[in-house]
Amino acid sequence: GSCTYPAPMANLFYAEYAEGSSNNKYFEIYNPSSEAVNLSDYTYNNCSNACDDWEYTTSFAEGASLAPGATWTVCHGSFAGDLSLCNETRTLYHNGNDAQGLMHVTTSTLLDVVGDVATSNTYWDVAGDGSTRDNTLVRKASVTQGNTDWAASAGVDAGSSEWAVYDSDTWSYLGSHSQ
Repeated sequence: GSCTYPAPMANLFYAEYAEGSSNNKYFEIYNPSSEAVNLSDYTYNNCSNACDDWEYTTSFAEGASLAPGATWTVCHGSFAGDLSLCNETRTLYHNGNDAQGLMHVTTSTLLDVVGDVATSNTYWDVAGDGSTRDNTLVRKASVTQGNTDWAASAGVDAGSSEWAVYDSDTWSYLGSHSQ
């Protein structure tokens, strides 16, 4: 007989997170591994406002695959930027106070977060000069894997943060990630 083994887990992580004006919301994940990744083994989770665990779990598009060194971008369907840079469109409900998580399904491993479930319903400071509210966050090139400790990821200043903070509706980094 043949054995079925679970898909190996790649250290996918959020490369970009945007909570802009109106429905100008998206997030981008990055595959730092040397192998293509079947995204059916992953979900993105959401905690809307005050909750104590993930409320919503969403699968990526059917058949979605992420090449090594590539990004996968999920945009709101009404995103006003260049929709050709979006790999899929969905109705994204996240505001800057709703925690997001990237999960490997077969091992139930949380890989990365934006925000913190325990303090959802507050806007989180990032890099000491911005927040998750109405800004675009871009992961620094020095980051090579996700971080489930949001306080450590956000940092207290530009030097200690894993993120660079840009003004609302800044989309010039969409579609790629420097590594």
